[in-house]
Amino acid sequence: MKIALALIALALALPGAALAHTALCSCFDNADGTITCEGGFSDGSSASGVGLIVKDGSGKVIEQGAMDKTSKYTFKKPEGAYAVVYDAGEGHKIEIDGKKILE
Repeated sequence: MKIALALIALALALPGAALAHTALCSCFDNADGTITCEGGFSDGSSASGVGLIVKDGSGKVIEQGAMDKTSKYTFKKPEGAYAVVYDAGEGHKIEIDGKKILE
C-alpha cells in the first residue's frame, strides 16, 4: 500500500516537472553587416517580447531590444568585441560571445 501511494505521488509530481523549460538562443551573421538572433524555449513556447542586449567588449550596453513576434531580433554587427545577452528572466539568461557568431 505504501509503495502504491508513493508511485501515485510520483506520478502526480511528474507533470509539473514536464512543464519546466530551458531558454534557447542562437545567433548568426547575415554577411550583410547584421546579426540575427532567434530565441525560444525547449517546450516550444515563443520568445516574442524576450529582451536582448548587445554589449561591447567592456560590457557597456550598446543596443537593447526585444524579440519580435517571430522570436527574432536583428541588429547591426558591432565593430570589435561584443556579446549578446538573451534575457528571459532569472535562470533563463544566455550570453553569446560575438566571436562564436558565424555566417
